[in-house]
Amino acid sequence: MKTLRLALAAALLTAGTLAANTAQAQAPLKIGYTSVQYILSQMPESKQIESSLKTYNDQLTAQMKSKVTDYQTKLDAYQKSANTMTDVVKADKEKELTGLQQSIQEFRGSAEQSLQQKQQGLLRPALDKLQKTIDDVATENGYTYVLNSDGDTPTLLHGPKDGDISEIVLKKMGITPTAPAPLKSGPTTTPNATPAAPASAAPSASKTKVKSKK
Repeated sequence: MKTLRLALAAALLTAGTLAANTAQAQAPLKIGYTSVQYILSQMPESKQIESSLKTYNDQLTAQMKSKVTDYQTKLDAYQKSANTMTDVVKADKEKELTGLQQSIQEFRGSAEQSLQQKQQGLLRPALDKLQKTIDDVATENGYTYVLNSDGDTPTLLHGPKDGDISEIVLKKMGITPTAPAPLKSGPTTTPNATPAAPASAAPSASKTKVKSKK
């Protein structure tokens, strides 16, 4: 989970700020780099984030296990008594089991999203703190750009506004933007990885003997 958290944090921290002043922009180009994963792992907030995320994940896991247990119990009862049930009762039981199965699948999806949102919320203060520190260090030490060295492709953590050539590229392509370019004022909140979901125990429809009536 710690590795996933750090990987997500590195993906989140991908934008610089507008803090670079004119004097810095005119100074000789100076590029620095850092490892977001390494810094986050050394921050005191790291252990608390990991602990809180684990607690939340355990809660979701417990809820999922309860749903699966309920489904399995009712499925076993259905299979044992199916031959003695009337068609009406059998159809009602099959409908109930199908509903429980769908509920489990829906919970798995919502649990993944909920865990992801929880992860982002826990990381946000640490990422904001890290971004501000990077901006301050870049300004104080004359770095024009600061890159994140994690991963195969370095990402921009700090840079002057006039370094953004997006509008020039669009103009060159003959494209008129329909919306203003996003401000690079800090880390984004869109993850590129999903934490391990607690719903992996959800039964597959192919493994049950319930026949859904069409």
